[in-house]
Amino acid sequence: MYAIVEIAGQQFKVAKDQQIFVHRLEGEEGSKVTFDNVLLTADGDKIEVGAPVVQGVSVSAKIIEHLKGDKVIVFKKKRRKGYKVRNGHRQYLSKIEISSIGKATKAAAPKAAKEEAPKTEAPKEAKPAAEKKAAAPKAEAKKPAAKKPAAKKEDKKED
Repeated sequence: MYAIVEIAGQQFKVAKDQQIFVHRLEGEEGSKVTFDNVLLTADGDKIEVGAPVVQGVSVSAKIIEHLKGDKVIVFKKKRRKGYKVRNGHRQYLSKIEISSIGKATKAAAPKAAKEEAPKTEAPKEAKPAAEKKAAAPKAEAKKPAAKKPAAKKEDKKED
């Protein structure tokens, strides 16, 4: 069985007991984490594809260690200008081990329901007052009168 899961903004194909490196996760070494953004699950011939995520499925993992990745050298140069810059970068990573792929626990389901609930807005009394203040200057502003076309001069010839 394997799953495609979104972890820290990236998609990974994971299986049970697999160890992978992901961008640094919140949490201490040895703690367990759960990922609810499962995009696809496959168990033999049975494949479930989410739209966008598979409902009721989660992937749980254990953080093994926090570390830094290999150094990547960034070198910039503009020819004939005397411009050279050399920088190095080491990405902060977390090594995790996938412990299970399966149905989400009951504790995770209420958290999702709370997130979907609409948030209360500011009192309605404050909004109309702000709109009245903003609308008042617009009403007082006078538009310049439209220009009338110039009258045509008629040439009167006297005989």
